[in-house]
Amino acid sequence: MKLGGVRGLRERWGSARAATRWTAAAGAVALLAGGGVLWGAAMDDGPAVRAQQHRVQVVDGPKDDQRVTLDTTFYRPDEAGKVPVVLLGHGFGGSKDDVREEAEQLARHGYGVLAWSARGFGRSTGEIALNSPDYEVKDVRQLIDWLSERPDVRLDGPGDPRVGMAGESYGGAIALLTAGYDARVDAIAPQITWNDLADALFPNGTGEGADKGVFKKLWAGLFFTSGSGEGPGAQGGPGGSTGQTSACGRFLPAICDMYQEIAETGRPTPEAVEMLRRSSPSQVAGRIKAPALIVQGQADSLFPLDHADANARAIARNGAPVSVVWFQGGHDGGDPETDRIRGLVRGWFDQRLRGREPASDEERAAAFTVTRAGGIDSSTQEVVVQPATAGTYPGLHAAPRTLPLAGREQTIHNPAGGTPAGVSALPGLGALGSLGDLGAGDAAGQLPIDMPGQSALFDTAALREPLQLTGAATVRVRVTGEGDVPLFAKLYDVGPSGRQGTPARRIAAPVRVRDAGQGREVTVTLPPMDYRFDRGHKVRLVLSTTDMGFSTPAAPASYKVAAVSGLAVPTVPALRAAPTPVPSWVWGLPAVALAIAAGLLVTGRGRRGANRDLDPELADVPLQIDGLTKAYKNGHLAVSDLSFRVEKGQVLGLLGPNGAGKTTSLRMLMGLIHPDAGEIRIFGHRVTAGAPVLSRLGSFVEGPGFLPHLSGRDNLDLYWRATGRPAGEAHLEEALEIADLGAALDRAVRTYSQGMRQRLAIAQAMLGLPDLLVLDEPTNGLDPPQIREMREVLVRYAAAGRTVIVSSHLLAEVEQTCTHAVVMSRGRRVAAGPVAEIVGSGRRLEDAFLEIIGTGEAT
Repeated sequence: MKLGGVRGLRERWGSARAATRWTAAAGAVALLAGGGVLWGAAMDDGPAVRAQQHRVQVVDGPKDDQRVTLDTTFYRPDEAGKVPVVLLGHGFGGSKDDVREEAEQLARHGYGVLAWSARGFGRSTGEIALNSPDYEVKDVRQLIDWLSERPDVRLDGPGDPRVGMAGESYGGAIALLTAGYDARVDAIAPQITWNDLADALFPNGTGEGADKGVFKKLWAGLFFTSGSGEGPGAQGGPGGSTGQTSACGRFLPAICDMYQEIAETGRPTPEAVEMLRRSSPSQVAGRIKAPALIVQGQADSLFPLDHADANARAIARNGAPVSVVWFQGGHDGGDPETDRIRGLVRGWFDQRLRGREPASDEERAAAFTVTRAGGIDSSTQEVVVQPATAGTYPGLHAAPRTLPLAGREQTIHNPAGGTPAGVSALPGLGALGSLGDLGAGDAAGQLPIDMPGQSALFDTAALREPLQLTGAATVRVRVTGEGDVPLFAKLYDVGPSGRQGTPARRIAAPVRVRDAGQGREVTVTLPPMDYRFDRGHKVRLVLSTTDMGFSTPAAPASYKVAAVSGLAVPTVPALRAAPTPVPSWVWGLPAVALAIAAGLLVTGRGRRGANRDLDPELADVPLQIDGLTKAYKNGHLAVSDLSFRVEKGQVLGLLGPNGAGKTTSLRMLMGLIHPDAGEIRIFGHRVTAGAPVLSRLGSFVEGPGFLPHLSGRDNLDLYWRATGRPAGEAHLEEALEIADLGAALDRAVRTYSQGMRQRLAIAQAMLGLPDLLVLDEPTNGLDPPQIREMREVLVRYAAAGRTVIVSSHLLAEVEQTCTHAVVMSRGRRVAAGPVAEIVGSGRRLEDAFLEIIGTGEAT
């Protein structure tokens, strides 16, 4: 992990492989310790990059009595003069190899880059000391000394290279700590890292100190056990341990002993707190003068956004320039936005190390940047992430808006053994750590979030306008219970249905309320986040007794909880997102429309020909297609002389192999493309682009597309309003009843499974209860139970006297769902009629289909 992702853990948890690597490295030390190098070239897009590998000897420890060999690689652009250098740190459990791609990119951009494996990791010797000033910080300061002696490194003065530092998590913390101890560091760009390691592992919302915090046991377990495997530091290399047990592995024994004790008790000792805080930027941030780009993840239950806030505010007080970025990813998964973040880091170093403007606006860091999920790119079906920026960083409690909370005093219970426990995040498990993607009541089954009887709920009134929460909300609560009471505070987004809702961010803020026997009031600070609550939704405060990620009391207990203030919600109205660029083809649409209108007038196909657009004899026929033909410029005949008729109450299956012309036929049916010959009539009206009769047709073709940050209900509301038709004609409730979305309707669409998205798409197509419903491959991505549910939806819809047309290649489903079928092959109709007739006595549709396609039989 980076603490960096679990990838690093998986790579380093193979002790046998690690031992083999150490055996090979031990033989290489003798060759490389004297300054020998290995040369390579990276020839990606851009100038060649040379990579020099060095084994650098350093001396560290409280008494400077330990010798450690650091495995390093120095990257630089080929044929360049003296260059500024970026020291690039890796995540916990990783090595210098993890940052090679980023190092090569920076080198092609004109920087020297020094990547190194921290002591105890990769092929470096020594033992892990958690970025201690006596160990890792001393190591890095000697690496800066080493850089100052290279002839190809730009110097600011004797022994003072022009140097920046960057890295994620463990590598980000060492950048901050080194800048606090060594004034030669000219700029830093730490990412997803900590401010106070004691507070990260023993967080406490009341601000009473980490010694009274709640133990973050799952993350702590991953953190410490990831360094417990055998490796260079456990095998007795230079400066390494001799005879270390596997329980302590690469850690210094004092750190290992500290963890063993707190893991047993769930409470840190004062000595443990002191040890963790010595490895924390909080101890030196007051003297960091280097310009800092602070990047933190919104999907991060290990180092939440308040750690970035504390680092940023402390450095800004020193007068140093600071920019803060909140992006979509983090230790729990989410979108890493790799290209965006690397671009901002390059731009930051361009300004601070080279005195030049960033290469583009995208690489220029604003004082405050928050990335937000926007719509879906219709060409890729991927979520579009856009940055919102502000000219100043406001902190976590800007412009608070107080929302009254409803809810009486409630009694909640801590179960014996703390089990079963509620779930906020699942640390270190990537996408599973962002279980808001599953939400409540998912079609595949509901994952427990808060256990019955263990949570107190307090709701705001329904919002009259959207609310963009940016920062950390606060609330005053009164807690009554014997001794110290640990609670876990979260915010939920509750839709108009008033059901369970979905977590705003799947992160819990722990709070330990001390001496609550007589009742005690405390201020609870909720997890910092950037989240939009839509109009008509409620904000729900949840206070739970258990959380899977934390240590909780084993003894059963009951507590009383009451909200004694409103919920103070911070906002940052100054955050503005740049408008999405409009595709160039959009600007040509008015001219195209005028040209089409002129053509219609010239050819006499305008209003004067309206009488030919209606055939009264077909006024009760949902669909009739006669001689439909479509050929493309490459000569491909997609549809040829297609004719068929569909009556009320039928469910028609349009069948055929890929390339049969099904989708092309449906697109002509909806007026999206113009046929070369033939005609389509819906209820007697000839179909043309924008024909009024199309309002009686509901459809979706080639997959659904929704705004992921909005709920299903809000997506449907927005779609209907875009039609310009009266709200009363939407028949929203009827469509929803048929689609049977249930509680999922009030969750953000980004939490939907593929099956839920398909069902929402059908509900959208059903808005207005159209007389003709056309669906292209509606069961794509659905599992068998979901397909069965889809079948029931379509049958129910047609049973009301409406008509359904389904394009599908699932023959068994058509056989069970459809009353009639049209079979196509190579653009032609080869069979049509009731399914029972096509199948024939004793046969399955699949057999009949294959026979028809094979023989080319037409009926």
